Amino acid sequence: MKTIKTLLILLLVAAFVPANAQTADEIIANYLENTGGAENWSKIEGIKYVGSANSQGMSIPIEYFQTKEGKQLLKINIQGQEMTQFSFDGEKMWTTNFMTMQPEEADPDMTHNMKNQAMDFPDPFVNYKEKGYTVELLGEETMEGTETYKIKLTRLPILVDGVEEPNVIFYYFDKENFVPIATEAEVRQGPMKGQMAKDTFSDYQEVEGLYFPFAITMGGGQPVTMTEIVLNPEIDDTMFAMPEVADSEDKK
Repeated sequence: MKTIKTLLILLLVAAFVPANAQTADEIIANYLENTGGAENWSKIEGIKYVGSANSQGMSIPIEYFQTKEGKQLLKINIQGQEMTQFSFDGEKMWTTNFMTMQPEEADPDMTHNMKNQAMDFPDPFVNYKEKGYTVELLGEETMEGTETYKIKLTRLPILVDGVEEPNVIFYYFDKENFVPIATEAEVRQGPMKGQMAKDTFSDYQEVEGLYFPFAITMGGGQPVTMTEIVLNPEIDDTMFAMPEVADSEDKK
């Protein structure tokens, strides 16, 4: 009798579970497959993004480089003056001080976090288990008018004032195409600390068999539009190195 009751309970539970229910792993597998295949994503050695960011009505040309070894660099052009906003050579991170226009080495926290972030290349979900990341399907939610799967991605902890804090980002995958249309993450420091920052992604286009979003809106509402994405570009590694700081007290 007990066996019959157990069987009836299982049948009732099965009746209320959608036949096409997805797991987090399946959603991610579908995402990678629909955007070109996990194997092809893994073959990328470097990426160059070319586009522009709109800030206070001004269009700012940008170039962003990433490599499989973890190197990153963001160049911007303001009124004809090109500068490196930040660069990371795999070990050292540096930025440009917009007041002095001199390169400055980043603090240990920023460098540590950038080194961890470099593991996201070419996409956080490529080989995410080997990276030590975990994923969790939180359910379904409407985002930007689109039905989505909400997935919680937990990456390696970040450092804030020398203390480790959780590094969690929520992804919203379009249920039809299995591509992210938005992400949300808690701001850990600065004036917006404790608030949720949202990025949105659209206009997915094919680049050598892989699909990338060409329209991105960053957390502060800043639109970024890509005009070109180059896979495995020729990259001079010296571009990531921090230049020598000019001596402000040069002898006359």
